[in-house]
Order: sequence, then structure tokens, then C-alpha cells
Amino acid sequence: MKAVVINLDAEETGEVELDEGVFGAEPRSDILHRVVRWQRAKARQGTHKAKTRSETSYSKRKIYRQKGTGRARHGDRNAPIFRKGGVYGGPVPRSHAHGLPKKVRKLGLRLALSAKAKENALVILESAELPEPKTSVLAKSIAKLGWKKALIIDGASVDRNFLLASSNVPGLDVIPSGGANVYDILRRETLVLTRAGVAALQERLK
Repeated sequence: MKAVVINLDAEETGEVELDEGVFGAEPRSDILHRVVRWQRAKARQGTHKAKTRSETSYSKRKIYRQKGTGRARHGDRNAPIFRKGGVYGGPVPRSHAHGLPKKVRKLGLRLALSAKAKENALVILESAELPEPKTSVLAKSIAKLGWKKALIIDGASVDRNFLLASSNVPGLDVIPSGGANVYDILRRETLVLTRAGVAALQERLK
């Protein structure tokens, strides 16, 4: 399948051949869901923590005598039954990451790219380069192209001037091809690939 290539001035500069195996697959929501869930679980900090009865700050002294009060038997105030006492079975720091086969991850990326192509939300850019890091210049080009929430994926590296200029443009993310992932692709309305980005992704996913 062929796609038109444009530049930042919205002018056509040629065509590029897109691999059907990477950009023409039939989307599957179950695979995309699995990959996004795996990504978000891996990104969780897992630093939630509740104090146990050995960590709360009350005295360890027995609060009242064992017998003769008519009340229940208790030791110290750190017991979970008391307000501000220790928590029983509460959360502890842990990793939420779980495994996912590499083949499924690779398939998920193919399906995400194919989904954008099928929605006509895929744009091929000649190059993501600027002579100087001017946000105003890039912002005008983005407005002209009509990109409100876009992800730009370049080749192995990103042009420094372009990266600096894009950092202050709302709704615009720029990453190298090595950082391409399902979650970032799906969460943006428009996916923009440079010529170098297309070549790198096709090499990675073939």
C-alpha cells in the first residue's frame, strides 16, 4: 500500500510504500487491550503502603486490665479494631508488572499502526527537522496541518531543534522509533511518521 508524503508546509513531496503486514492488519481490540494493560501495569509505581500494628505510634502498654471491667479483652491501642490502629492485610510496596509474550507485544504494535491507517489518522512526514528551535514556527505549521493531538515518531533519533521546539506545543509528542508503543499511539488522534520512522518501524516489525 502507498501513502502520500508531506512536509511541514502541508505540501506533497512524494510517496512511500507501506508494508501490508505492518500497516494493513485487521485490528483486534482484545490484543490491543492486553498490550495497553501490560504497559500501564508496568508503569505503576506500586509505592502504596499502610502501617501495620507494629508501625503505628501508640504505646504498647495494655490499655486496661484483663478482667473485671465488663469490656472486651484488649492489649495495646495499635490493634486493627481501634481507630488509627494498624491496618490488617493492607497494601504494601510491590511491582504490578506482569509478563506478556514478545510476539503479542509485537503484534499489538502492528495492530495499533494498522488501526491508525484504517481510520485515516496516519500521516507520513518527509522529515521532522528545523533549522532553529523556534516553538512559534512549529506551532504555526501544526495549526496549518490541523493536528490537535498528535504523536510524531521519527527514526533512530530525533532532531534536537525539533524536539526543543515541540516541547512547548500542547498536544504534541515526539519520540524516536525505538520508543514507539501501543498506548502512546492509541491515545493520540493523529499518528505522524517520518520517512525514517516508517523504515525503522518496518524493519523492527517485519
